[in-house]
Amino acid sequence: MKSGHNSAAIHFQHVFFRVASGQELVRDLELQVHRGETLVLLGRSGSGKTTTLKLINRLLTPSSGEVQVQGRSTIAWDVILLRRSIGYVIQDVGLFPHFTVERNIALVPKIEKWPEERIQHRVSELLQLTGLDAKLASRYPHELSGGQRQRVGVARALAADPPILLMDEPFGALDPLTRVELQREFRALQQRLQKTVVFVTHDMREALMLGTRIALMESGRMVAMHTADDFLESREPLVRAYVEAFRSTPNLAGDECA
Repeated sequence: MKSGHNSAAIHFQHVFFRVASGQELVRDLELQVHRGETLVLLGRSGSGKTTTLKLINRLLTPSSGEVQVQGRSTIAWDVILLRRSIGYVIQDVGLFPHFTVERNIALVPKIEKWPEERIQHRVSELLQLTGLDAKLASRYPHELSGGQRQRVGVARALAADPPILLMDEPFGALDPLTRVELQREFRALQQRLQKTVVFVTHDMREALMLGTRIALMESGRMVAMHTADDFLESREPLVRAYVEAFRSTPNLAGDECA
């Protein structure tokens, strides 16, 4: 199952995903995500980004083609083991409202039957890592700000130290200033942890700021794949349209994404 350092952590091989009506939400997707990179899936609503993400942790199964995670087809994995090796962060966080912050973060380590002392240490470590005050551990989600809840969501996804993180517009519901703050914090965190991250967004500024590479999706297809610098210089018509729209929009954070 282990493969060489430079091999893909995630590999889509001619993947299609069709719904019952026959509509193709993902079409002939060929994609490799390298270990330790942040691959951004950029595109409009309905372009296939979230469907692609769900094919990685087997919330969805390909209609045809194959998705490999860590060198093994997702359908060959025990689905519980697959999902425990993948952290998942979504826009509305999905914290358990009747669990404290501490209990939300400790969820997967408890399921994994970690010793209590190890769990306590991990929770403390993650609160610090995600910039949360230790005093928040005993609070409930409704007692937190949106930014704090999102940090708890990231901490929970990291709790069992999975090699892969899937992030579906995690900062999309936040106010602009909190969003920029969390983007910066996540970038610093990723530089430290070097997880394999697949990050979904429709925000090009976010894509440029966070992505090692950017995959532009449209109508279920991958239209282009570039590093941030190459994306800005691409001559592909749809990429040009995105870049021109981006450059004509006032940028809240100045040149932070450059």
